[in-house]
Amino acid sequence: MTRYDVVVVGAGHNGLTAAAYLARAGLSVLVLERLPHVGGAAVSARAFPDFPTRLSRYSYLVSLLPEQVASDLGLDLALASRPTASYSPVVRGGRATGLYVERDEGEATRASFREVTGSEDEHDAWRAFYAGLTGLAAAVAPTLTQPLATDAALRAQVDPEVWRDVVERPIGEAIERRFHDDLVRGVVATDALIGTFASLHDPSLVQNRCFLYHLIGNGTGEWRVPVGGMGAVTDALWRAAAGAGASIVTGAGVSAIAPGADGGAEVRWHDGAREHSASARFVLANVAPWVLRILLGEGEDPATKPEGAQLKINFLLSRLPRLRSGVDPERAFAGTLHLAESATGLEAAWAAADGGVLPDPLPGEVYCHSLTDPSILGDVPPGTHTLTYFGLHTPARLFAADPAAAKAEALRRAIASLDAVLAEPIESVVLRTPSGEPCIEAKIPQDVEADLAMPGGHIFHGDLEWPWAPARARLETPAERWGVQTSYDGVLVCGSGARRGGAVSALGGHNAAQAVLEPALRALPISLVAQGAGNVSPRIHRMRH
Repeated sequence: MTRYDVVVVGAGHNGLTAAAYLARAGLSVLVLERLPHVGGAAVSARAFPDFPTRLSRYSYLVSLLPEQVASDLGLDLALASRPTASYSPVVRGGRATGLYVERDEGEATRASFREVTGSEDEHDAWRAFYAGLTGLAAAVAPTLTQPLATDAALRAQVDPEVWRDVVERPIGEAIERRFHDDLVRGVVATDALIGTFASLHDPSLVQNRCFLYHLIGNGTGEWRVPVGGMGAVTDALWRAAAGAGASIVTGAGVSAIAPGADGGAEVRWHDGAREHSASARFVLANVAPWVLRILLGEGEDPATKPEGAQLKINFLLSRLPRLRSGVDPERAFAGTLHLAESATGLEAAWAAADGGVLPDPLPGEVYCHSLTDPSILGDVPPGTHTLTYFGLHTPARLFAADPAAAKAEALRRAIASLDAVLAEPIESVVLRTPSGEPCIEAKIPQDVEADLAMPGGHIFHGDLEWPWAPARARLETPAERWGVQTSYDGVLVCGSGARRGGAVSALGGHNAAQAVLEPALRALPISLVAQGAGNVSPRIHRMRH
């Protein structure tokens, strides 16, 4: 075939989501993927070939994937809750201890706040703060799979103080006003900085938008582990798309998208042997907007290229290391382990990186997915575990001059931050290959760009936007109403660069598909259109932390 209803460029999880919805609606769909496999950043891989363990190599947790999408597409996918929300090691009064937060907060959490901070005041402030965010999450979450709500409509449903704290003023102000303990402030603040390089007081509020997205997934904000690894998410979506009749072609490097005078577009790609082309009524671009502009022939603009700012390290361990605080490692590593993430530490790290210096100490977070999902380990000796480190405030610019040397130094500083809270060096429990190489894999923004074609290594394809329509926004076309428009009617954004993009959410794919299908949906009875809307829990949990 050389003509389709829809051509999807990029078979990441959003592209597969869009393809599944559209093919199930009876449209002819072609999906083109540059890599030899589907999934983009949502993949599992044997990062260390001498061992059978399959790690979530890039993306690693799921929160924003709506239950409605899983239900609509019949996804065979299990997401497991982590028993611990977070553990944050700290030294108080010369003694190593840590702030422990349960997934379902109870007396152990209250007691830990009391031990670390000296009273229950910070725990009371913590509960009040997140109770206030419940209303915001409950208002926003249901709209993510609907045409864009307006900021005015959502503001009317939310406590004015919460709206001001999260939407109108830098989030650092609210954190400093509500909390007094430096560690507690930092634990709260990290939600604003995952994948986002900014000060907590940045007037652009990019950190606020990041904070919001980390707290609204399915109305609870819980970050869960995909059973079987991130590849299980991709596999489920691939089965849904292919089973519905979508044609999925890998090894297809798209070189151009040419909008047509009739509103459609032509896509050209190369399979390594020859050129191909296909025309379509719609082209859905599951690539970063900066890359899309190049494919549309507008050229590269270095001034607008996104910049990633994360360091991702995967480890394979013979066993979990002991901590200086004496806490059970299975408790500490079962959730998010915070390293050098006090509020002052985070701001100092941002200032250093903004000044061109790699932070020291390097703030970051550690996750042990194999505690929640041992199925990813394969046939390995008892005690074996994975460990994933995600470093903050490591922008691509710090690695530009000498990527190899800068990566080696960033890895050294990340390990130092981890060793600072351990009773034994992490490298003493790292597995080694038969040749003696440690099972450690580090990815800097340049690696992410090279591996996944994410410009600048930015994991969100660019700065996140508010997940609603601002005042006076044009909402005249389906693409505008769903937040997926470009300058061309026949070309839509369907990836993380959509207005409600970022993370493994499937929202870009779902919403682009709905924009294509909206004329048909508008002809259906309202009762049918409304079917499938999920219920949103009124609670919000500090699940990632």
